[in-house]
Amino acid sequence: MSKRSLLLILVIVFVNFAGFSLIIPLLPFYGRELHASPVEITLLFSGYSFGGIFGELWWGRASDRHGRRKILILATAVTALSYIAFAFATNLWLAVAVRVVTGFFSGTVGVCQSYIADVTRPEERARSIGLLGAAINLGFAIGPAVGGLLASPEAGLTGFRLPILISAGVAALASLWSGFVLVESHAPGLARPLPKWSAAVGFVGSHPLVLRLFLIAFIGIGAFASMEAVFGLWTQHNFGWSTGQVGTTFIFVGLTGFAVQMLLIGRATRHFGEARVIAGGLMVLAASMIFQPIFRDPVAAVVLMSTLMAGHSIAFPSAGALISRSTASDIQGSVSGLLMASNALGRILMPPAFGAVYSGLGPDWSYYLCAALIGVAIVFALQVGALRKANARL
Repeated sequence: MSKRSLLLILVIVFVNFAGFSLIIPLLPFYGRELHASPVEITLLFSGYSFGGIFGELWWGRASDRHGRRKILILATAVTALSYIAFAFATNLWLAVAVRVVTGFFSGTVGVCQSYIADVTRPEERARSIGLLGAAINLGFAIGPAVGGLLASPEAGLTGFRLPILISAGVAALASLWSGFVLVESHAPGLARPLPKWSAAVGFVGSHPLVLRLFLIAFIGIGAFASMEAVFGLWTQHNFGWSTGQVGTTFIFVGLTGFAVQMLLIGRATRHFGEARVIAGGLMVLAASMIFQPIFRDPVAAVVLMSTLMAGHSIAFPSAGALISRSTASDIQGSVSGLLMASNALGRILMPPAFGAVYSGLGPDWSYYLCAALIGVAIVFALQVGALRKANARL
């Protein structure tokens, strides 16, 4: 695989996740302009994930049928147009609908992974796929920074257009770049079969260890997304933060996730094993949530949001790896697809639920109840460790 092609694939993944996270620092101010409640505001966050579920399923099969290059050019171009539509949305429900469409056309991570698998040698594949994780974390760091630092909330809805239109421009350039640089890696043909959902559900339901890992991922990833969604609301309420402070915070958050994935997770897994690493990451998540309202300090808010990302980056790649190792090769793809759908469902359902907690019980309760939910996941993680030991003795 040429370095130019690999760089472009990483840029496309970066654009997708920068677009997903761009909205984080804008949420409380965007919602204010649209007269939206915290529950309605979080729909702007979860709508992207809702569209992404269908996008990942659709574009992966479409790239088998029509070729990876055409799909990446088309999807990235329409993503750019959807950003433009979002920039000029004038009511909440139109904005939510546009976010769903953007998520659908940005659901091409699977296509990018397939492109890399098509054109790299097996011994190089793991490193190239690993770079996708780095691009995701970089997008997560840069997206909120662009959204937060370039927005002007005092100007009303028009003050949010600049960062969103910049995202549209980057996506459009990525689409044009794809047309000039990418070489087709997969001859058009038959689409891959749909995942065997019934077989995957049956396997997960009958496998105590894998079932607990699914529950851990659903709870933890949904809870993390909820804390992302309410962070801007909570800091604006407590410290009067504007978009700039929230955006700057997420630079540290994204860089923390990047550092943990690159420097820590491999060593920790080799030394302690996946089960202990998962439990440890969840404990970091829970502690970060509990201490946020207790300390109630701007510097602590940045540190604790970063440690929240660290716990997330430690726990959930390990959970995914352990699920893969525990799954037979003939249903590996179906179980992997079910896991992606389950994780996305957590990101869809939980942010509005904790937005309702924020409104109904008070801002701090979203942190306390989310930490209690992570406590349930920690129990499952400890059970995973016990099951692993029991299986090793058989």
